[in-house]
Amino acid sequence: MPMPAPGRPPDCPPGLEYLIQIDQLLVHQQMELMEVMMGFETNNKYLVKNSLGQQVFFAAEENDCLTLQCCGPMRSFAIHIQDNMGQTVMSVTRPLKCSACCFPCCLQELEVQSPPGNPIGYVTQNWHPYIPKFTIQDERRNSVLRITGPFCDCKCFSDVNFEIKSLDETSVVGRISKQWSGFGNEMYTDADNFGVKFPMDMDVKMKATILGACFLIDFMFFEHSKQQDHH
Repeated sequence: MPMPAPGRPPDCPPGLEYLIQIDQLLVHQQMELMEVMMGFETNNKYLVKNSLGQQVFFAAEENDCLTLQCCGPMRSFAIHIQDNMGQTVMSVTRPLKCSACCFPCCLQELEVQSPPGNPIGYVTQNWHPYIPKFTIQDERRNSVLRITGPFCDCKCFSDVNFEIKSLDETSVVGRISKQWSGFGNEMYTDADNFGVKFPMDMDVKMKATILGACFLIDFMFFEHSKQQDHH
């Protein structure tokens, strides 16, 4: 069941009014039969729901076959987010960069646009030798929030939490959680489930940017192919 759209304030990008009365999102990656049976990498697709299980958005990666098979989880991507009317209300793009953590010049970044073509936020990786760290920026590239992941992103039998913190990192304001989905799913597919929490009164543009951060975290730490699992 889709979530009904509330009224949209003048300063809210079209389609993001769904986020006004929400303080958490559930992000379910859809399993692809070809990936499960053959280990053949396909474009990622996600259902984004509210806490009542109502669909808020549908997100789909756009990529070519060569990039999918050759670049793996570190591939560049564009993810288009549609509302329940099928309108593209948001896009998330990530350029191709080296994944080596020992080179601070090759850190990951992501741009969030709403509507497409209009930047509303950025996610930039901060260099750290062993802890995942990111900065959430607004449309003017001003730093607003931090994201800090765990020392180990091992996902066996438990959730993996990435905390959303104030800029000075003294208080936790939200969380992106990779949720344990059972032994079979974890071992034989790369379909992941996430929970995203943020303050109800947070700017919808920052809520949308945090959703974009969820996709980046999925690709960086939890995306893997069936072949890799069997190696």
